[in-house]
Amino acid sequence: MGSKYTKRYSDEYKRDAIELVRSSGRTVTEVARELGVSSESLRG
Repeated sequence: MGSKYTKRYSDEYKRDAIELVRSSGRTVTEVARELGVSSESLRG
């Protein structure tokens, strides 16, 4: 059971976010900040 504070993202959103990190040469932290998510969420 998830936390009531956990935000769920679609699989497509997750794939796009990871691809952005890989293709842009930027760090996970930079991309996460741009997308408005925590870097730990993006790493997960």
